[in-house]
Amino acid sequence: MKLFSFRNLRILLLIILLLVVAIKAQEQRLASTDWIEPLDVIIYPINGDGDAKTTAYIEQLTIKNFVAIDDFMAQQGRRYQLMVERPTQTRLGQQIDERPPNSPKPGSNPVEILIWSLKLRYWAWQITPDNDSALDSVQLFVIYQQGLDGQPLKHSLGMQKGLLGVINAYARPTQNKQNNIVITHELLHTVGALDKYDQYGNPIYPQGFAKPDKEPRYPQYRAEIMAGRLAVDQGESKMPSSLNVCLIGEQTAREIQWLVDEE
Repeated sequence: MKLFSFRNLRILLLIILLLVVAIKAQEQRLASTDWIEPLDVIIYPINGDGDAKTTAYIEQLTIKNFVAIDDFMAQQGRRYQLMVERPTQTRLGQQIDERPPNSPKPGSNPVEILIWSLKLRYWAWQITPDNDSALDSVQLFVIYQQGLDGQPLKHSLGMQKGLLGVINAYARPTQNKQNNIVITHELLHTVGALDKYDQYGNPIYPQGFAKPDKEPRYPQYRAEIMAGRLAVDQGESKMPSSLNVCLIGEQTAREIQWLVDEE
């Protein structure tokens, strides 16, 4: 057997690539969750359907559309006595004309997911300006579209490895507040937060409840952000109206290093 065959060389290069990616991911994880300085968050709008209404919507976007995200993070940070006054600093990046790689279907094997993850990170590196690719910058690609009434948009996602998010959002002013809920949810995924809803989309008790000790338990009047919904009755929930009725629960605070249990 040839020790330095082309196949072995390819495997060696792949191993080196994965090691570099793993090291960079670890550095990003540590840098993005020290909460000493505000976390840089960049939102890149993408026209997802080519509709003229979507184009007009994107053209009128300003940073004011996303101030509620930083306000929410600041308010929640005070609850957990963070040193940094505003944990995130969100800014609006340039519009991106190219769509990200299609995400793998639910139930895909780990190899397919890994390959897609690497493709997404490479795509993000290619498509964004060099000065926006800092070690501790979160890049959120928001795919705006008109959508169809009564039909939910494709599932959004946030990855801690690479500090990347791909968010599907409505290009409608009436949906701005709920878009910000989804964006914040995926932003928190990039810094380590886990989902807190079941297979039906309902909040998991107790970690997915804003007030798990409330009596009676239902209805909940606030939503845990990583559950993303208000539990109004057992097995029944609804989308909150805005970030004003959401909060970061203790389990999520632990996952993003806002709360550390004493040993």
